[in-house]
Amino acid sequence: MSPELSRAEVVVDLRAIRHNLRLLAGRAASSGASTMAVVKADGYGHGALPVAKAALEAGASWLGACSLGEAIALRDAGITARLFSWLDLPNVDFTPGVAADIDISVSSDGELARAAAAAHRAGKRARVHLKIDTGLSRNGCPPYAWPALVKAASAEPEVEVVAVWSHLACADEPGHPSIDMQARRFHAAYQIAREAGLNPLRHIANSAATLTRPDLHFDLVRPGIAMYGLNPVPQREDLRPAMTFRSTVVLTKRIEAGESVSYGHTWTAPRDTTLALVPTGYADGVPRTLSGRMDVWLHGKRRPIAGRVCMDQLVVDCGDDEPPVGAEVILFGAGTRGEPTAREWADTIGTIDYEIVTGMYRPRVQRAYLGET
Repeated sequence: MSPELSRAEVVVDLRAIRHNLRLLAGRAASSGASTMAVVKADGYGHGALPVAKAALEAGASWLGACSLGEAIALRDAGITARLFSWLDLPNVDFTPGVAADIDISVSSDGELARAAAAAHRAGKRARVHLKIDTGLSRNGCPPYAWPALVKAASAEPEVEVVAVWSHLACADEPGHPSIDMQARRFHAAYQIAREAGLNPLRHIANSAATLTRPDLHFDLVRPGIAMYGLNPVPQREDLRPAMTFRSTVVLTKRIEAGESVSYGHTWTAPRDTTLALVPTGYADGVPRTLSGRMDVWLHGKRRPIAGRVCMDQLVVDCGDDEPPVGAEVILFGAGTRGEPTAREWADTIGTIDYEIVTGMYRPRVQRAYLGET
């Protein structure tokens, strides 16, 4: 890493991304499936375009984005691989997406009509993936409306039904009975599509199912969080966290025993100690709920923070050590040196590591990349 540190910086190791994607794509390939790398939400906070390039280099043949805007941005940046988008507002015009050869999810008659109208305007057939709600009860066509949607899609000359797809609710809990229930419903929905004369691809496997349910790989898997090195399942996997969040020491000072630190004076020094000031706070992605509950990696060891996390800064208790001004502070990383991890932050405050890493996309947090090609 560069010695020139930023106020708050995310460093993304693209070598880890490639390693993780190769592992996931290898699991998929062993079942005869291709791999869609999910790069929504700006690549889970890691940067959609650099991650997309790394994933394609490592064996992905599809990219998944939530919104059409996210997918179009990748196409405009020169990505030529298959792109898929699945959730937009009702007023979003699908025409630019159809024109850019982006696959679009359809869950209702209204979305099918919008896709067909966009195809007519674009002068080419829309590539659509019909989504069946198999039990997540979020997006997707409900089973009672599925036969009619399939019939309408199969009769619509302006669209090509590329795939039938769905999403699992509890795949990160291997053995949960809902997984098999959703698999049965998915199979039934696929059979209805086949009986209507369609021959679509099938995809339902997220990261967890890619790792644990080869029977659900079908034609295409959609790994997301695992590609970024965060393990969604209990068993150990050779996944390498790609994101490090770091800052720097801007000031050190000695305080006497009995002096208190930060807002509310929630921490009082039990002894004479050295404090290090770090110019990173909750505006930069450090949850305020970690106040008094987190360590950082500084000057070769873990050190606790003293007092509350502030909007722009936090304070580290360094005891009798005095790290130099400009020293690197690792707030979380891969954990290989003993530093805190995104999972540790998530477990401490009762959330998931997805929320931690996606929360790093902030105006004052700069990005740097390792392993660019």
